[in-house]
Amino acid sequence: MAAQTGANKGKMRTYFRGVKAEMRKVIWPTKNELVSYTGVVILISVIIGLVVWALDLGIHRVLSLIIK
Repeated sequence: MAAQTGANKGKMRTYFRGVKAEMRKVIWPTKNELVSYTGVVILISVIIGLVVWALDLGIHRVLSLIIK
């Protein structure tokens, strides 16, 4: 059992070393880029929300006419 625990610790250590090495390679966005990307995401979300709302409203009206 102790051998397995030691092997697991070695694997975990290797894994976290790899994670640390990969995190150094990441190119983080600047503050201006982050604000810009956030604005784009919010705008797209609002547009998609409006499209879904319009489709829902249209389908509701069509079904209301069919049911009556």
